[in-house]
Amino acid sequence: MLRRYTVASCYNHMAQSATLLITCPDRTGIVAAVSEFLYRRGANILHADQHQDAALGLFLMRVEWDVATFALDTHFGVDFTPIADRFQMRWKVSQSATPVRMAIFVSRYTHCLADLLYRAHSGELNCAVALVIGNATDGEQLARFYDVPFQHIAVSAGTKAAAERQQLALLQQHRVDLIILARYMQVLSPTFVAQYPQQIINVHHSFLPAFSGARPYQRAYERGVKLIGATSHYVSDELDEGPIIEQDVARITHRSGVDDLVRQGRDLEKLVLARAVRWHIEQRIVVYGNKTVVFD
Repeated sequence: MLRRYTVASCYNHMAQSATLLITCPDRTGIVAAVSEFLYRRGANILHADQHQDAALGLFLMRVEWDVATFALDTHFGVDFTPIADRFQMRWKVSQSATPVRMAIFVSRYTHCLADLLYRAHSGELNCAVALVIGNATDGEQLARFYDVPFQHIAVSAGTKAAAERQQLALLQQHRVDLIILARYMQVLSPTFVAQYPQQIINVHHSFLPAFSGARPYQRAYERGVKLIGATSHYVSDELDEGPIIEQDVARITHRSGVDDLVRQGRDLEKLVLARAVRWHIEQRIVVYGNKTVVFD
């Protein structure tokens, strides 16, 4: 008999840290000011990285430190604001002790759902999977196996608005921070997306825009493509046009049939989506314009 697992506190073994993400106009003194601020408060910096976008004149930075030496408290914002104001920063700070509460949306293809549930259970992802929402019931057995609530909400052209209201109510009820579209074959409305800006991650094959619509792998096979891939991105109002987080490709040959393309494509989708989710959870992504910087 299969054993059921609970997606629970698998992240507790991780070292506890705080992360500060910064975007501001590029100028001298930013690194020195941030480093001095943390040094004065006894912070032991674990990782620090930065990027300058010369074309836009922007500076982006990620700093992570051990909370054992400098823990976040209610005074952090007050203390850091003078520096932020001086350099015109947009900034965000978070702590790994607070796991991300994640909801997974799925349709009939369950390979990405299965992969994410396992990674969450194994502790690879510092998150709590709060619920799975499906417009079909194919993912229900997987969700139940990991003891995650599953909610079936059918969606059609005539019920889309009502279905999204029901979904949003469930997300609020479960205090969800991040939504993953794990091959969820529905387009979210601008109203829905606006409720979770840069908090919805999608994955799809990378044949777009050449092979859009139904049966893309069949059409790619008929065209004789030599590369297949997958893309994970934040969801925006424009379909599949949100800031790209991660992409990957695999070579194929004339010996590869349609089934081979589908299998390799699904493997790529799992990997690309898992990387994007982990980087978001670990606060490694800064979005600016319609692009991202991913700090390794």
